[in-house]
Amino acid sequence: MDIKLTSKMILEKEFKKNFKGYNVEEVDSFLDEIIQDYETFEKVVAQLREENRQLKEEIDSTPKRQPIASAAAGTTNFDILKRLSNLEKHVFGSKLYE
Repeated sequence: MDIKLTSKMILEKEFKKNFKGYNVEEVDSFLDEIIQDYETFEKVVAQLREENRQLKEEIDSTPKRQPIASAAAGTTNFDILKRLSNLEKHVFGSKLYE
């Protein structure tokens, strides 16, 4: 996405004058408004680029977390239930099954 015009280019643009052409003062006034908008757009774009850069740095500096599922890779629900049952037996002993 290339920007073709800058506020300076708009300001310095010269138009040929014609006998039955547009009112020069109206054109100049309108171009002044366009220049103000371009200057505002340039500021906003610069601010957004800076914010984008900061956010990218923040993301890059944030420690990467391992997904929880990858820590238990290869473990099935049956394995988990079996381990849980063994832990219950160990903690509660024979009281659990009385």
